[in-house]
Amino acid sequence: MYEKEKLPPGIKKAVDKEVFIFLTVFLGFFVLLGMEMGAANMFNTLMNTAYQLLLDTVFYIMAIAVLAGAISALLSEFGVISLLNKLLSRVVEAVYGLPGASAVGVFTTYLSDNPAILTLANDNTFRRYFKKYQIPALTNIGTSFGMGLIITTFMAGLKSPIGEHFGLAVLLGNLGAIVGSIVSTRLMLRFTAKVYGKDSPCDLLDDEESIDIHRYRKVRQGSGGLRFMDALLEGGKSGVDMGLSIIPGVLLICTLVLMLTNSAPAGGYTGAAYEGVGLLPWIGSKISFILQPLFGFSSPEAIAVPITALGAAGAAIGIVEKLIAAGLANSHDVAVFTAMCMCWSGYLSTHVAMMDSLKCSYLTGVAILCHTVGGICAGVFANWGYQLLMLIL
Repeated sequence: MYEKEKLPPGIKKAVDKEVFIFLTVFLGFFVLLGMEMGAANMFNTLMNTAYQLLLDTVFYIMAIAVLAGAISALLSEFGVISLLNKLLSRVVEAVYGLPGASAVGVFTTYLSDNPAILTLANDNTFRRYFKKYQIPALTNIGTSFGMGLIITTFMAGLKSPIGEHFGLAVLLGNLGAIVGSIVSTRLMLRFTAKVYGKDSPCDLLDDEESIDIHRYRKVRQGSGGLRFMDALLEGGKSGVDMGLSIIPGVLLICTLVLMLTNSAPAGGYTGAAYEGVGLLPWIGSKISFILQPLFGFSSPEAIAVPITALGAAGAAIGIVEKLIAAGLANSHDVAVFTAMCMCWSGYLSTHVAMMDSLKCSYLTGVAILCHTVGGICAGVFANWGYQLLMLIL
């Protein structure tokens, strides 16, 4: 039997105060929601909103993910990413304070998702370029670009009811994400340098077969045409896997956030999709004196996007489409949304696992704090950068 003070990690008493705290918060949330909407309407809206999100948002994002996955596989197979790595590795080293090999991690996560950088981090050839204090910062720089291509493609493809074009805004948002990544990574490195020192070599893995990524790259077997088709199809399949993986985040997080964001319809609650209680806009209006100088949102409802991006970028970009269609967001907001969605990229749901995989779980809190600051900086840059650009143009 475990003694109270000697419980190992992952073990708790069968019934403790946590159970009652959870039940109070969980039941209290839905009771308050049901009191406002009516219990039947609340449950119907939950199910109808999730269903509509699956049809209208998830499958659209999955289609984009398939195309993006195919393109990224082709770029990797035929050496484009290796070329970009050679061209930009010195820039990455100067800007981020990380070895030039980190450029590969940036491209990998931009073309896929946050945890993709872990594949590189588990390769001895990649790890040899790093000092020990630099390894934990891979979580920060990788997360800053997670789902970048999908977010960029999705945002650029949005249609405005008033005919606005979002290409320039999306480009500026990407620049904002870069700024946020620099802030997050540099802050993390300052802390880890104090923990490990700057001279300790990186620990190498025992059983990893690796190649020098600066001199060689792995390719598929067969002729050029066969490799093209294999990369195209395998890349598209990875897009399907990614599209499936975002379903829980979009349906669970986005449904709740939309119910807290949207207001009651004119005739009262009916249980239809996308009805809500308008809590987040109310909170946004109360703290607008903070949000307006930082992010310049055009409506209080816009606060829902960065809040959702904390947990799932896929869910966050799904909200953007609804805001634009309702006239609650414009191209300026799209720039800020792109920067924050890409930089944060659901980091609260991935940082813990990523830091644990890097054997740095005790630094998870620091990584999250640094990345929170980085995401805010990304949004601030996109906000003021867009306003300055509009003055010039």
